[in-house]
Amino acid sequence: MDDTESTTTSADENTGNLCDNPTRDTLAEGLLGLLKPTVDQLDDRVRVTRISQLELKQQIDSLNEELQKVREALNNHPDLDPYVKKLIACKHKVTVVLNVLQASQDRLNEIRRMVNKEKSVRPAVHIESPQEPQEPEQGRSGVVSQQGSIN
Repeated sequence: MDDTESTTTSADENTGNLCDNPTRDTLAEGLLGLLKPTVDQLDDRVRVTRISQLELKQQIDSLNEELQKVREALNNHPDLDPYVKKLIACKHKVTVVLNVLQASQDRLNEIRRMVNKEKSVRPAVHIESPQEPQEPEQGRSGVVSQQGSIN
């Protein structure tokens, strides 16, 4: 084959054959039948996507307005320092009262312990008191006897 010769035909030569060829018409209708549902589906999805984007834009605008309101509210906050100082002073007072109450509770517990100890000693004294008062024996008290040993 010669380089100057072309195997392709020009579009002008085949334009007349497009209308007259039933095989091409059938193939075109078949391809159109295959591609049309996909194209229609893509078109529907594009339409739904555009609607979703518009809804999203409206929500973003609404959120932006709310954020602007929050920013304004933060910039216009009241001065809370005096209230914070009052709360700290109250906390200090409560801590002092708590410490006093804790010390009082500790003292009461110690008194209660001493009273219970005294009660446990008193019944033994009451049992011995109707009888003759007894002198404690020196040998059993743990005092060193004259011989130098502990009994």
